[in-house]
Amino acid sequence: MASRFFPPLIIRAILAGFVALAVCGSASAQQATDAVAPETGEARTENRLVKAERQMVVAAHPLATAAGLAMLEKGGTAADAMVAVQLVLGLVEPQSSGLGGGAFLLYHDGESGKLATYDGRETAPAAADGNLFMGADGEAMKFFDAVIGGRSVGTPGTVALLAEVHRKHGKLAWADLFEPAIRLAEDGFAVTARLNESIAANAESLFRYPATRQYFFSEEGVPMFPGTLLKNQAYADTLEAIATEGEKAFYSGEIASDIVNVIQSAEGNPGLLSMADMKAYQVKERAPVCLSYRETEICGMGPPSSGMLTVGQILGMLEEYDLAALGPDNPESWRLIGEASRLAFADRGRYMADSDFVRMPKGLLNRSYLASRAELLKVKDGGAQILEQNDVQPGEPPMDHALLLADDQSLELPSTSHFSILDQYGNAVSMTTTIENAFGSRLMVRGFLLNNELTDFSFVPEFAGKPVANRVEAGKRPRSSMSPTIVYRDGKPWLLIGSPGGSRIIGYVAKALIAAIDWKMDVQSAISLPHLVNRFGTYDVEEGTAAEELAPALADFGYRVESKPLNSGLHGIMVTDGGLEGGADPRREGVALGD
Repeated sequence: MASRFFPPLIIRAILAGFVALAVCGSASAQQATDAVAPETGEARTENRLVKAERQMVVAAHPLATAAGLAMLEKGGTAADAMVAVQLVLGLVEPQSSGLGGGAFLLYHDGESGKLATYDGRETAPAAADGNLFMGADGEAMKFFDAVIGGRSVGTPGTVALLAEVHRKHGKLAWADLFEPAIRLAEDGFAVTARLNESIAANAESLFRYPATRQYFFSEEGVPMFPGTLLKNQAYADTLEAIATEGEKAFYSGEIASDIVNVIQSAEGNPGLLSMADMKAYQVKERAPVCLSYRETEICGMGPPSSGMLTVGQILGMLEEYDLAALGPDNPESWRLIGEASRLAFADRGRYMADSDFVRMPKGLLNRSYLASRAELLKVKDGGAQILEQNDVQPGEPPMDHALLLADDQSLELPSTSHFSILDQYGNAVSMTTTIENAFGSRLMVRGFLLNNELTDFSFVPEFAGKPVANRVEAGKRPRSSMSPTIVYRDGKPWLLIGSPGGSRIIGYVAKALIAAIDWKMDVQSAISLPHLVNRFGTYDVEEGTAAEELAPALADFGYRVESKPLNSGLHGIMVTDGGLEGGADPRREGVALGD
């Protein structure tokens, strides 16, 4: 097969930040150079399908991807590579994920054939209740008034997740997995245009606290320019402590104490997180949520993620419709997808939350229930082609208990990161990781940012006398849209996929799955396909792409249509008869690497 994967020489060059020194003239060297070139912020459209024979990593930054592949080349498992990838992402893409955040992870064990899903979502402090984001006037706080500062910070889960998954599925020594990130933190990495633009877009809030002001800006107060060598010795020291002592170094002792102090003393908006909350944190292994669709079985996270349940509802409603015959350029395909998404989001808002606190309907993916919802997708009497907004209501799925809940009113903004890994042993990781909004709470401690995950809860605990399922409660995990996914064919992993993007994650992942399964696209084409997303009635189409050509037809159906940037970060791997194929989202700076 054609060699499009990266030899160790180039991997070392990428990790050192000197891709230009790689072997000149080769396709691999050129692709590596392209991968780390500064971003313009505009969508890239070139096909960057990457092929490999044994193993592959696809992540949101070339340095993180290369760190993961280096672990695989040492004989490590997907779990080993996962740790290295996350630690580097927390350094080079700090606006999206890191030690101060949380994650959901799917792990397919190649030997046993079993799928495990791990919940490393943040938790609300023990002192928190439904009034956390309610003001003294009885009104909900404004979103960014709640985000910036300590009030929004939940107990971080990422470090515990890394340790737990490594204990169960890792092969290499724990400390060895920290080496790439420590080296990059000490030697420095080149600021990309995307990071520079993120800093500039959040300059006012980042300038509010001394630690972020000092780290992300020059002495003159200018955001770090693209190409600037940025070092982070504090992060390296934190990693050294965790590498030596394990996760206990993070959840107790000086690091934990510093986290708590920063949160509780945050000027203008202190938080409630305590040392007891840090010490009590636990990763939870949960049952996967799976749905049969066409010739595949699609699996993902259950609550507190709403991702797989909502993606599953969308696909379940669409299964009786021949999307393959309609194709991706037909407005009717998108009418059906849009209507299914609106109905699924109505159920999501009413029923989905942390199932440790809220009993949800057992039948959200029930075939008969989804078939009844699919009837609503059909063209109405008199020619009406879409549902009126007032008619898009939660359904009544099969239940084994009574429910009296109000609809959620939370706001979930995009940031986050996703990566996919497949190793030579047949183990697979699909992981979505986040600190929620860009730069999280804007609080920085010991070289990393703290999340603002608690703002994924509903700010209003009840409505019209009914409790909101996703209300704040002590120890509860906020609902998420993160949708790490593994698709099986004949009982074996066929496609690993996921994305950042707030609540639009669900639409991005559903689109990629339909593109791969119904429209037979390769993984890169499925990822690059322009976005059209409908959550609550308005149809968002990706500006500057062919999706805009469908806008008039969608408007004719009766939708309000808006063109806007839809900056996903889909990263996937597809297993084909000829080997592995990887796709990285051209809207970001990620890359697929394999051997």
